[in-house]
Amino acid sequence: MKDEALDRGIPIRSISRAIAVLQAINRGQSLSMMEIAKASAVPYPTACRIVQTLLHEGLIEREASRKRYQPTAMVQTLAHGFQGHGALVHATRPHIAALTREIGWPISLTTHVGSAMVIRDSTHAQTSLTFNAYFPGYAMPILECAAGLVYLAFVDIAERNTILNSLAYLDDDDSRHMLQLAREGGLIDTVRSSGYAARGFNRFTQNPGKTSSIAVPLFEQGAIAGALTLAFFASAIKIGDAVKLFLPALNACATAITEDLDADPVAAAG
Repeated sequence: MKDEALDRGIPIRSISRAIAVLQAINRGQSLSMMEIAKASAVPYPTACRIVQTLLHEGLIEREASRKRYQPTAMVQTLAHGFQGHGALVHATRPHIAALTREIGWPISLTTHVGSAMVIRDSTHAQTSLTFNAYFPGYAMPILECAAGLVYLAFVDIAERNTILNSLAYLDDDDSRHMLQLAREGGLIDTVRSSGYAARGFNRFTQNPGKTSSIAVPLFEQGAIAGALTLAFFASAIKIGDAVKLFLPALNACATAITEDLDADPVAAAG
């Protein structure tokens, strides 16, 4: 009975906005108030109040020499108790490392958490063809990244509807537009039929607008387990050209990982 009540419940907007602000600061590492409001899509006055609360709780701090805010080590306490995806990461790591050595561009493994896709492993530190290194825990809005669109396209209908229904409570224009495309614009069907998703000039990165990406689904025992994303400089390669160049290798990498997981899940867990 309690679970049914939770399913019908409406998310508390103030908490959702606070999470968005903290995620924006965590992504940006050092942001001004204006940058925080823009990156989190939270109205400036509301973002200011949230920042004051996060300062009080010790999750962020203000730089002494300028009016910018950065996360503290306290944010790590929010992950205590999470067991991670050890088997998936263990099976994925050698394959994405080999693919980055082959093509040069970084590859990320992401999984779904709430309204976001979260990086579990990546090869950004392995290559110079990146603006920043991305470490486990970095989160991107599910509708705003190629990995998220892939996940929505290949997850079962019930879970997809649950995710989309929860996203309906977001009140920024970009989210509403992407949600409409996902529900009514054929976006999900297009991604599912093509087998991949692509996003140009990614917004929710440490260098907004500087990279584009291609993502493919990663399966385990017939169900989607996450996504592999290849990121590249938006100024270097057009998306259409990148798809022709890299999609076959990215798909082959995902297939090899799936075969390893399905062949011996216990061994994959290390």
